[in-house]
Amino acid sequence: MNRKVLIVDDEPLVRRSLRRALETNSFQVIEAEDGRVGLDLWKKESPDIVFLDVLMPGLTGPQVLSEIDASLRQTSKVILISAYTGEYNLDSAKSLGADHFISKPFEDIFAIVKLVSEMVS
Repeated sequence: MNRKVLIVDDEPLVRRSLRRALETNSFQVIEAEDGRVGLDLWKKESPDIVFLDVLMPGLTGPQVLSEIDASLRQTSKVILISAYTGEYNLDSAKSLGADHFISKPFEDIFAIVKLVSEMVS
């Protein structure tokens, strides 16, 4: 079964590295460069996993989470990502409605792919 992942991040390098690692492991990947586009794609595509950057133009990750409707939130797991690890961590991510938190830059892309695989199995 082909699982769908939406990557919402304004950094092209982050999107590209996640895309390559996930596609190598048979995930279908959709990308958005800002929160507004990410919100629209989330509603349209109903992905299994959403990588959501905290700080982006348009809408921030927390704003996207607050705007997504409950039925879509139940069908998608959310991984909040941020370089601002002092302010954001797993507890703050969960309080915003995310399922997991990963700091940038990524230490181990293969561990991220493993995490995603476990979250959708």
